[in-house]
Amino acid sequence: GEGDPEFIKRQDQKRSDLDEQLKEYINEWRKQRAKEEDELKRLKEKQAKRKVSRAEEEKRLAQKKKEEEERRVREIEEKKQRDIEEKRQRLEEAEKKRQAMLQAMKESSKTGPNFTIQKKSDNFGLSNAQLERNKTKEQLEEEKKISLSIRIKPLNIEGLSVDKLRIKAQELWDCIVKLETEKYDLEERQKRQDYDLKELKERQKQQLRHKALKKGLDPEALTGKHPPKIQVASKYERRVDTRSYDDKKKLFEGGYDTQAAEYLDKQWKEKMEQFMNRTKTRLPKWFGERPGKKKGEPESPEGEEDVKAEPEEEEPQYEPEPEEEEEEIIEEEEEEEEEEEEEEEEEEEE
Repeated sequence: GEGDPEFIKRQDQKRSDLDEQLKEYINEWRKQRAKEEDELKRLKEKQAKRKVSRAEEEKRLAQKKKEEEERRVREIEEKKQRDIEEKRQRLEEAEKKRQAMLQAMKESSKTGPNFTIQKKSDNFGLSNAQLERNKTKEQLEEEKKISLSIRIKPLNIEGLSVDKLRIKAQELWDCIVKLETEKYDLEERQKRQDYDLKELKERQKQQLRHKALKKGLDPEALTGKHPPKIQVASKYERRVDTRSYDDKKKLFEGGYDTQAAEYLDKQWKEKMEQFMNRTKTRLPKWFGERPGKKKGEPESPEGEEDVKAEPEEEEPQYEPEPEEEEEEIIEEEEEEEEEEEEEEEEEEEE
């Protein structure tokens, strides 16, 4: 019963056991939670350390990359300066040679040869003009600046007196007159060369016109940039299309159905005329009568070609039985009907 002390004691014992078990579970859970918190704290500290070390590593790599970029830019600039210096030296040498050549041409008499023999250079078989054309716009602009810096000498007029300035101005004026004279001579020479080229091209056109006329082509067929096209009627027939532009244009203006109908009508008339003019033959006679002949029709007129039947062997005569007579009558009637149909067909054909 509920008032039994033993029962009450057992219930209290059970409650105390459950409380102790719950306390153990709670203590175990708290220990596990403390361990997890310690582990999480340790991981966070480790993550913070790695973040700091990664930032330092990235900073070091960025600094290294910046130093390499600066070194590369510095090397490019040094290489560019070396190239500019080498070009300057080459252009200075070329300018010196040009000036020497001009001086020699002026000193030499005009009765000499009007050409110069140049030595072969290691330009991979390309001429100087081709090498100039292959240069980029930046290269040409750079060489122009270098050449101008060589040709245009700096004016050192500081500390000069009036007489010396007047002499300097006279020298500059003489230089301008000399350069303008050379410019005029070169322009006249270019005009003459352009006229010669124009005349040669006109002669070439005349020769090509004569050549085209000899071949039976249009006079302007060979004077264009490309050879004349071969106009063909179709890609399967390699023959020249001699139709005019108007004839080709009419093909696209309709009327093809009428043209096709006329062609078919013409073909039908030709075939019909050929059929009517054929040699007509009659069927050979059978037992003295022509097949297809109706009762009461006159004999076929004389003069028409008869196909002679092969000599027939005489069949033995015998009296048919009454049943056989009926069958023969039926067969004769069928043969007569067939002959009538054939004759009607022949009349329709005629």
